[in-house]
Amino acid sequence: MRNLADHDSFTDGVPHATFAQMRAEAPLHWTEAFAGNKGFWSLTRHADILAANRDPATFSSAQGIRIEDQTREEYLARRTFQETDPPEHFATRRIVQGAFAKPVIARFEGVVRELARDIVARAVAQGTGDGVAMIAKELPMKMLGRILGVPDADLDWLVEKGDALIGNTDPDFTDTVLDKVDTSAYAMMPFRSPAGVELYDYADAILDGAKPVTDDGILRCVLDAEGALDRLAFKNFFCLLVAAGNDTTRYSIAMALYLLARDPALFDAVRSGQYFDTAGDEFIRLASPTLHFRRTATRDIDLHGQTIREGDKVLLWFVSGNRDAEVFDQPDTPILDRPSNRNLAFGQGGPHVCLGMWLARLELRVVLEELSRQAKALTLLDEPAWTRSNFICGVKSLPIRITAP
Repeated sequence: MRNLADHDSFTDGVPHATFAQMRAEAPLHWTEAFAGNKGFWSLTRHADILAANRDPATFSSAQGIRIEDQTREEYLARRTFQETDPPEHFATRRIVQGAFAKPVIARFEGVVRELARDIVARAVAQGTGDGVAMIAKELPMKMLGRILGVPDADLDWLVEKGDALIGNTDPDFTDTVLDKVDTSAYAMMPFRSPAGVELYDYADAILDGAKPVTDDGILRCVLDAEGALDRLAFKNFFCLLVAAGNDTTRYSIAMALYLLARDPALFDAVRSGQYFDTAGDEFIRLASPTLHFRRTATRDIDLHGQTIREGDKVLLWFVSGNRDAEVFDQPDTPILDRPSNRNLAFGQGGPHVCLGMWLARLELRVVLEELSRQAKALTLLDEPAWTRSNFICGVKSLPIRITAP
């Protein structure tokens, strides 16, 4: 059984065998203190995760949502509405959620289609390369600019900083690796990262009018909203959008590419056109790029013959719940028309359900449609490389060949 507190346990992909063992033998599992952080409990079964996610009064987000321990001062400096509980959470969510509503996101389909068509066409013309760089990274990056309302010229830089922020434990994304160097100088920055300083400066420029944003972007909606966010809250929200608005969708698309490239029959099934409405959720379930969110117990809880004490950290391992055989038939197998796909990848069932859910689904569906139209085959040329992270884990490079019809 691998140590889930150790980022190196994830460098060859999610340790699904460990999670399967936990679900079977230790559905409430204690991990001892590691790398200067306190120990924590892990919930790995779908039913337990869903129950905890629905009970923010007992399993609170208001002391942080990652394994890392924080002082109260650090928490207040870095928190977004993700790190709050109702009713405070809903007060902020009401300001921003309208811009992410399903009907609003549906209006972006034409833009997503145009971008995806061009991105896939260039990848098909290139033929061989890194599927993440050619496709999976490109579409979320381009859409990030449209959704936020920032200039296209800034997107490469923003995505680089977002990668450094959320990939703060991976040396391929940052020189300031969280568990390898002293990051105390950035304790008040998002993800304890120097990239947070630069993204704060960018957000300050937006707030001061030095960096214009479009009138139809989410940032303008947030700036003009009644009860608008204060300056620090806006900067932290901006950092969240840059990081989460790009990386998690990228890794879902990357997982789809990986699974399709290693199984020609699966790609043939997608190309049949029968599964576009359901395949995306199945690939998202199998990717589960946000592996966990942490909660903090607000009272003693007896569960599975053990006692979670008030103040203990409790990790909700969505990635494990999404492969629970009690809920999903053949949980490790892509079933493109899986009925009643009750996956937890977006934090469904609780107040913190992902704002970007509808956009991620739209981008993945359109990518699958464009690949089906423009490519005859995908071939895996070598095994993928995975992010070094127990928080956001996904395929970061994927050598493939794309064959035109």
